[in-house]
Amino acid sequence: MKKIKLGILGAGNMGKRHIINVIEGKCPEVEITAVADLDEKNLSWAKDKLGSSLSVFDNAEDFFGCSVIDSVLIAVPHYDHPMFAMRCFDNNLHVMVEKPAGVYTKQVRLMNEAAKSVDVKFGMMFNQRTDCIYRKMRELVQSGTLGQIRRTNWIVTDWYRPQAYYASGDWRATWSGEGGGVLLNQCPHNLDLWQWICGMPVMVSAHMQFGKWHDIEVEDDVTAYVEYQNGATGVFVTSTGDAPGTNRFEITLDKGKLVAENGVLTLWENEIGEPEFSRTNKNPFGCPKAEKRIVETDGESLQHVGVLNAFAAAILRDEPLIAGGEEGINGLIISNAMHLSAWLSKPIKLPFDEDLFYNELTKRKNADKKV
Repeated sequence: MKKIKLGILGAGNMGKRHIINVIEGKCPEVEITAVADLDEKNLSWAKDKLGSSLSVFDNAEDFFGCSVIDSVLIAVPHYDHPMFAMRCFDNNLHVMVEKPAGVYTKQVRLMNEAAKSVDVKFGMMFNQRTDCIYRKMRELVQSGTLGQIRRTNWIVTDWYRPQAYYASGDWRATWSGEGGGVLLNQCPHNLDLWQWICGMPVMVSAHMQFGKWHDIEVEDDVTAYVEYQNGATGVFVTSTGDAPGTNRFEITLDKGKLVAENGVLTLWENEIGEPEFSRTNKNPFGCPKAEKRIVETDGESLQHVGVLNAFAAAILRDEPLIAGGEEGINGLIISNAMHLSAWLSKPIKLPFDEDLFYNELTKRKNADKKV
């Protein structure tokens, strides 16, 4: 069987997870031929797991200069994702980028522009797009059978983290190390799914609290309000301080309501769409009749394995990716707008001033208590 020759750039928590998936035979068209990491312990772990034939590197220069890879999975700290993706492009290497695409849209936009000039596969590790619940939600919303979106509401507070999590590394939860808190570390998947299913908002207004529940510099509690082009509104609530937390994604449309919670997708489908009902109904207290049912899905949720297998298939047979790399900027636009809104205490219209965001972020990086 023909296989891609994959290099893993960064063998930390996520890098190790991908390596284990390949070792366990879950990615039959992937062969890991090289690993690069600054930590000798991570390189020793990889060598032990993958065997003596594995090429290991303690620096990026030698890694990119080697001849044993045709593709790269980038799993390094957030700020370096765009830089290393562009290094891949320069070396004509296919690239899969772990979330988030970057920390600020200005650098990600440069990455996306660079990708246009090369003939390589460029993907984002948005593994939640493989989840059967979210795929079905997108299918139902995008089909138009339920009419236009009127309201979206995602309470995703099941990202609880204790103080020990943040104490596990000086880079964690700092503006200079991660570039943000719950929005940049935990929520890129949720923000991507939100826009993938419902579309991009045109205005964002956010309230954040920084270090509310933990001794950290960045946000650990967020409540945001958005508006869409068609007049629909949305609310996004997240935190790493709620225990127990909630994960409930609700979309109200003209002809019903979708709710994803606890691994179940529920649909309330109106007998008559609300606009038509309101126009024709004569009862002052009337309400459209709705049928409630559990939506059947294919039950498939391949997660990281599915994304990596699709990446290999794209390289070997030109099959579609789960998520193109250029799509990584969308969720980050929302995240950056939320931060900018909270920092400036005002609503932010999209597109926003990317230089202004970068300058505000730089102020906070320079003021980091742990720098």
